[in-house]
Amino acid sequence: MNILLDLKHLKLISLPARPIICKGLLIVIALILLRAIVSPFLAISSSEKEGFYESTAPDLLPGVRRDKFVEVPQIIWGLNNQKIAFARACLTARFLNRSLLMPSLSASLFYKEVDLLQPISFDKVFDFNKFNTRCHGFVRLARYSEVSNRTEPFKLQKGSGRRWTVERDLDQLQQFSWGNADDSEVIEIVGKHPFLWPDHWPVKDYAKIFDCLVLVPEIEIEVGKVISKIREAGQKARHEAGISHVKQRKDGSTNLPVPYIAVHMRIEKDWMIHCKKWEQRSNSNEICSSKEEIVHKVSQITDLRRPVVVYLAVADSLLEDNSITRGWRVGMVAYEKKKLGVTNIFDRQPYLIKSAIDFEVCSRADVFVGNSFSTFSNLVVLSRTERLYNLGKASSCGENVGLSSYAYNVIGDDGGPQRWMTDMSDTSLQRLSYGTNNISCH
Repeated sequence: MNILLDLKHLKLISLPARPIICKGLLIVIALILLRAIVSPFLAISSSEKEGFYESTAPDLLPGVRRDKFVEVPQIIWGLNNQKIAFARACLTARFLNRSLLMPSLSASLFYKEVDLLQPISFDKVFDFNKFNTRCHGFVRLARYSEVSNRTEPFKLQKGSGRRWTVERDLDQLQQFSWGNADDSEVIEIVGKHPFLWPDHWPVKDYAKIFDCLVLVPEIEIEVGKVISKIREAGQKARHEAGISHVKQRKDGSTNLPVPYIAVHMRIEKDWMIHCKKWEQRSNSNEICSSKEEIVHKVSQITDLRRPVVVYLAVADSLLEDNSITRGWRVGMVAYEKKKLGVTNIFDRQPYLIKSAIDFEVCSRADVFVGNSFSTFSNLVVLSRTERLYNLGKASSCGENVGLSSYAYNVIGDDGGPQRWMTDMSDTSLQRLSYGTNNISCH
């Protein structure tokens, strides 16, 4: 009504003043219309906004800013320490509502001699586009070509050592999530060993990021070749034993693959020295396991019909015992890379790719057996637990549940190896990073 009255009164205003008044009225009307359009969004909580943006217009209103970035140093050490460091970098960028600039990984394992490290681009190992597709709305990777260099990078010094606690690290991130740091296009993380950043995020967040890591096609082909060789060996063992492996799928076909067991056999000389010292410090006898102990524990697993192939994932170059395929019980046919005939696949690859292939072979096995103090074994079990959860299974207790995992260094209730699932409700990655013998099948 007020607007209508004002329009009526325009007749009383002199002609030169009318254009100015009209412009003012148009601005007022535009503001009223804009408020009517925007106000419904103001009542939505921050969590609801994220879901709304993702479901309606993810490209127009992304959950992670595309014009602000986080840069991290080259990621080093072993494959799984690198995966953890990468996930922490992603979650740090997410906390700051920024895209993570695609980091450089390390193809070699010379973690002390930094000048000997062989850098390898992330997208030479993992599929860049598939990562962003699978993790859309959660975290985002960006290429350096997206940076416009409008401002100088803001250098954020990360602390390390015992004094750099979880609380101090979180306080630092909260402090620099706004103000001068947020004005910069790029926040550059400065410091050594990104994998030492304290945890602020639950295991399920790490699992989400690990699930987005898909090997590039060239490496995936090599994984397929190794698994094919394992299954062929299993088919041969069953044929020689006069056992047919003809089982029907739900669709009536009879081409089910021959199952196999994968064992992450930690008996290399560097591991044995390390774990013995670990046992002395922690006053525990459930960290190290000899070859004989591992063979005995694995032989007690009854999940699969025998004969069955046992694939031994082991760092051959650090192995002093060349008899790891001998001494296994009847019905368990052990293979390592040389006996399987796949050394040519591994020998032409740098360390990081070798580990990535072994990881996938273990992760996709019908039964996996590892050491609960090994980061490699822990992340394999985390991957398998995530798949079980996606299938609606929150427990692997009992026989023939599928995708079962065991820890050979921990004695289960039945005297065999302990059934093992990752505790997805854990609020920290501490136990996965540094190991524990407190595990179960729930």
